[in-house]
Amino acid sequence: MSERSERTDGSVRRGSTPKVVLVTGVARHLGAQVAARLAADPRVERVIGVDFTAPPAELVRLLNGVELHRVDLRNPEIARLLGDEGVEAVAHLAITTAVDYQSGGRGATKEFNVIGTMQLLAACQQAPDLRKLVIRSSTAAYGASFRDPAVFTEDTEPREAPRGGYGRDVLDIEGYVRGFRRRCPDVVATVLRFAPFIGESAGTRLNRYFALPVVPTVLGRDPRLQFIHVDDALEVLYRAIVERHPGTYNVAGAGVLTLSQAIRRAGRIALPVVEPGLSAVAGFAKSSGVLDFSLDQLDLFVHGRVVDTSRLIEEFGFEPRSTPTAFDNFIRGAGFGPLGPDTVRAAEQAILDRIRRVRGAVEGNS
Repeated sequence: MSERSERTDGSVRRGSTPKVVLVTGVARHLGAQVAARLAADPRVERVIGVDFTAPPAELVRLLNGVELHRVDLRNPEIARLLGDEGVEAVAHLAITTAVDYQSGGRGATKEFNVIGTMQLLAACQQAPDLRKLVIRSSTAAYGASFRDPAVFTEDTEPREAPRGGYGRDVLDIEGYVRGFRRRCPDVVATVLRFAPFIGESAGTRLNRYFALPVVPTVLGRDPRLQFIHVDDALEVLYRAIVERHPGTYNVAGAGVLTLSQAIRRAGRIALPVVEPGLSAVAGFAKSSGVLDFSLDQLDLFVHGRVVDTSRLIEEFGFEPRSTPTAFDNFIRGAGFGPLGPDTVRAAEQAILDRIRRVRGAVEGNS
């Protein structure tokens, strides 16, 4: 991994560090890590952490020094907090990638992501001291289809709208940010389109996918994938907040891994299924509580996605570790290795038992 503290023209892209920073989403790992990193920076006087739920016990100690507030972003209280506390920078990380079926399903998730962001931006527009806004977005905004270019740049329009709810949410959110930029040109707005996170501490569905003993794939497809190590994502977010980097940036590790290469590196066994069957496998995984696939991820496993990161490296003076390196760091940290024969046999038997149950149910209804 290489780092540069200066741009190629020799000018250092550093603005004055904000004294009071508000971070949303601190009840989750990434938000808590960003808030803790800012709280440890002597140039930052106060860090205000916001989430609609209390942080879990394992994050509470990490958040020592962060002023915690339980606030729903859809509540007008967020505007009062921004104004009364003299907030100079906002890092909006409370973008939910997974549907919480216990809290209202997809409709509630969309409302939290899109309406919550819209309300936050409206509050930011009225905040007298605000001069910096950082938004967590995703490369899912590009969608995934057979019409995609080999490499997406930040200026590439999606060839087809994302099928998944999360991809559509980030498109809507970025649209609101563009409107905010027009209305508040004095506020430095940074949008970071992250590739899927990977890392021992990331705790994502992608991590759990590669932890499956037998990993379902689409027959005849071997998509090209990119990841960003969660530690590198933290570094980019931190720099975006304490430095001045206006614009939109792809954030991913250089290089690619095909899905088959990733599965082999993880010591797992691929289970190729026909494309419609992947949805059935996903439904089984969800009903079994093993894994909850999203349409965004299903499309990614069919078509893949690769983005150009030269703008990020040039502007931030930071190059994340490559996708293969990030993935290898992940599987070493997670303790992955070749599966024993007993594990393989048990996984195969579970799949066969599921097929028999489904076949029996179909025959019973015929």
